[in-house]
Amino acid sequence: MDMEVTAWHSLYNTMNAQQDKRPFSLATLRRIGRFARPHRRMLGFFLVLSVVSAVLAVASPVLAGRVVDAIVNRAALSSVIGMAALIAVIALLDAGLGLVTRWLSASIGEGLILHLRTAVFDHVQRMPIAFFTRTRTGALVSRLNNDVIGAQRAFSNTLSGVVSNIVTLALTLVVMVGISWQITLLALVLLPMFVLPARRMGSRLARLEREAAGHNSRMSTQMTERFSAPGATLIKLFGRPANESAEFAARARRVRDIGVRTAMVQSVFVTALTLVSALALAVVYGLGGFYSLRGQLEPGAVVALALLLTRLYAPLTALASARVEVMSALVSFERVFEVLDLKPLITEREGARKVPDGPVSVELDGVRFAYPAADKVSLASLEEVATLDTRGGVEVLHDMSFRAEPGRMVALVGSSGAGKSTIAQLLARLYDVDEGAVRLSGVDVRDLTAESIRETLGMVTQDGHLFHESVRANLLLARPEASEEELWDVLRRARLEELVTGLPDGLDTIVGERGYRLSGGERQRLTIARLLLARPRVVILDEATAHLDSTSEAAVQEALGEALAGRTAVVIAHRLSTIRAADLILVIEDGRVAERGTHEELLAAGGRYEELYRTQFAQPREPQPVG
Repeated sequence: MDMEVTAWHSLYNTMNAQQDKRPFSLATLRRIGRFARPHRRMLGFFLVLSVVSAVLAVASPVLAGRVVDAIVNRAALSSVIGMAALIAVIALLDAGLGLVTRWLSASIGEGLILHLRTAVFDHVQRMPIAFFTRTRTGALVSRLNNDVIGAQRAFSNTLSGVVSNIVTLALTLVVMVGISWQITLLALVLLPMFVLPARRMGSRLARLEREAAGHNSRMSTQMTERFSAPGATLIKLFGRPANESAEFAARARRVRDIGVRTAMVQSVFVTALTLVSALALAVVYGLGGFYSLRGQLEPGAVVALALLLTRLYAPLTALASARVEVMSALVSFERVFEVLDLKPLITEREGARKVPDGPVSVELDGVRFAYPAADKVSLASLEEVATLDTRGGVEVLHDMSFRAEPGRMVALVGSSGAGKSTIAQLLARLYDVDEGAVRLSGVDVRDLTAESIRETLGMVTQDGHLFHESVRANLLLARPEASEEELWDVLRRARLEELVTGLPDGLDTIVGERGYRLSGGERQRLTIARLLLARPRVVILDEATAHLDSTSEAAVQEALGEALAGRTAVVIAHRLSTIRAADLILVIEDGRVAERGTHEELLAAGGRYEELYRTQFAQPREPQPVG
């Protein structure tokens, strides 16, 4: 039975190993050592217990053989009972050691998963927005799940398995050769019949598993995209449900066919190995019985050899696939380290300080900026492409300068793609400038702490993103310590109190993925309520009313009035009606300030702003009566 179990493990490991021909990397091994260092005491204890367990595994068959000899030779009853009791004690010790080593294995493995996952999660949070705009979320999540678990197996399974199997193999060979070198040699001759099918069948099954995984991955992607509210809407609007169903069913049928073939190959494989196991035991009993009848071998020795045979084949088979397991673990570690090696573009300087107290001014001084190229912020494997896009580095802001005085509003208008949203992202330090400076209260944002920038500056975008959580949780993202009264206060000021009161669970009502259980205007007002709860001294509105109807826009404008009162504001808007009262209006074209002034001044100048305003608000001439 042990041989069958080992066969299954060997087959499983070969199927699931990531085939990679790269040599061992010493740098990778050193980094693995640093991650393992916090667990070194437990690892040492774990390895010692694994060795002891291997010794006990060899001791039991030897004692069993001696019991048989004692019975055949009609030894004293006390001797037989004593050896039987010793076998029982060894069994109890082995069981206890198995529980302890399993606990240690789980603790080490899960501790490593915790360490790796938190390291990757924390590192990814420090990455720039450009990283997230390029990376496929599923590929990134896979690093946190599949690859981290693959790396964990190196410690919880492979390491202990290699050590205990080497010890078991060495002891078993020594004992078997001591009993009968002839039978031991014949048992080793049969080994290729056991190991080679495992490697060949395992490779074949691995190909099937990879194909099935590919189809499952594509089905998962299809479901993820089509089952989201926007995706489902798009499919219904273009009337393609039948096509989508046919495409999904074709992949699902292929996975079914692979599953049937896999099951049959596995059954044939295990049946063949069971047959090899029976043949090996037949050889031991036949040849051992022959020697025993001739008086060259004790009967107990034959029994011991038969029991030791499983202790010989099991570690040999496991060690045969150990290299595959080790390489698989190394590949997983390297894929995790690949993410950790991506350098965040935004870092906090040593000695960074807080934004000065009091009203805050906002300033761009001679700013030049180009979005970073893909090789600086992403990985081809995370974008699931063969090579990264080489485009990038094209300057989008050219010598941009303006200043918003404390408590004043500066509005940015202009064509789409002119650079307005880029300015908003630089103010929030989602990117760093290439030249010039962005300042809050006269201090370069690169000299300020990230925490103080977030406390000082709040932004509302046109997306109005919400998490699939409750109204309360989405609000508390801004200030976790806020009281119930403060939550209802900001909802009232955002014109949402009546709506939330009428929801089934009030503040604890789930808003749905991206807030799709709410209307567009309601989502925007909830993001404004979140902004009000944060109490920022600077407010950035990036097309906050771009996609709203006139009724929703009116409600949002009322909420925005609360958000802007007494605060420094930078407002980006296509709808010029929203920024007439701005203290300063900047017309941005091609990454430059084309015009600046108040609403009346720019209309009087008759330039680009007057053209934009006339396009939106000019009334068509009344047709003249004929005749």
